[in-house]
Amino acid sequence: MREEVLKNISKAEVLVEALPYMRKFTGTYFVVKYGGQAMVNHKLMESVIVDLVLLKYIGIKPVLVHGGGKEVTEVMEKLGKKAQFVNGLRVTDDETMEIVEMVLMGKVNQHIVSLFNQQGGKAVGFSGRDADILQARRLEPQAVNGDTGGEAVDLGRVGEILQINPALIHTVSDNGYIPVISSIGAGLNGESLNINADHVAGELAVALQAEKLIVLTDVDGIYYLKEGKQEFISSISQGEIKAMIMEGAISGGMIPKVESCLLALGGGVRRTHIIDGRVPHSLILEIFTDAGIGTMVKQ
Repeated sequence: MREEVLKNISKAEVLVEALPYMRKFTGTYFVVKYGGQAMVNHKLMESVIVDLVLLKYIGIKPVLVHGGGKEVTEVMEKLGKKAQFVNGLRVTDDETMEIVEMVLMGKVNQHIVSLFNQQGGKAVGFSGRDADILQARRLEPQAVNGDTGGEAVDLGRVGEILQINPALIHTVSDNGYIPVISSIGAGLNGESLNINADHVAGELAVALQAEKLIVLTDVDGIYYLKEGKQEFISSISQGEIKAMIMEGAISGGMIPKVESCLLALGGGVRRTHIIDGRVPHSLILEIFTDAGIGTMVKQ
């Protein structure tokens, strides 16, 4: 048999393997949180966008929640400001909040929407302030790494979500568009609040009763230190994740990601995934192949 025919048969087998998943997921929401190194590499961004356009065409309802921490930090440094983080959350004074809004909505959100349009999709960009999608309040001062004996740190204009109003998202998605949402919320006094994008994605997945929450990041997934070696975890339960956090095996920027998964699972989302957005077409590999590529966090 000719080599070209064999290659085509291989492609057909991939589609056949994907068919049961297509049947299962058509008509359901997938909330995808996008950030990290995968979002500053143009080719990788195109790969993610193409995957999401494909999901939309086969009847899945993707909703993209994006961060932009690296871009915000870069602009802060150019302006002579040093970024500070506590438990993976950015300390946000008034000036930093202005930078966050400028970068997330003025640059990142519009760039992502433009890429969707270039790849044959239809996307609409929102801030969480639009139509009161994300109603929030200022987060209480935080103990560093759970040290309740130390001095709590005021994070400034960092918010925690009080309520999500998904009506606009439903309208946009039902009319053939892909919502692209930046993680800026409306405070109790109408002020802008910087909300961790991982937390936004988890809360939004619950509000939409999504089938899946997928966190795209710049690591393979979750690892566990065993006998001096890092061992990759392909599937883990809520209880095991909580134990790892207590042990300090999960820390820093990974904390909000696993918290997002736990929040979503606790609110009725069936499956959550942390996958490496640096791998081309990682969404398709995780969703439509039996093996997957990342860490699935399950109940």
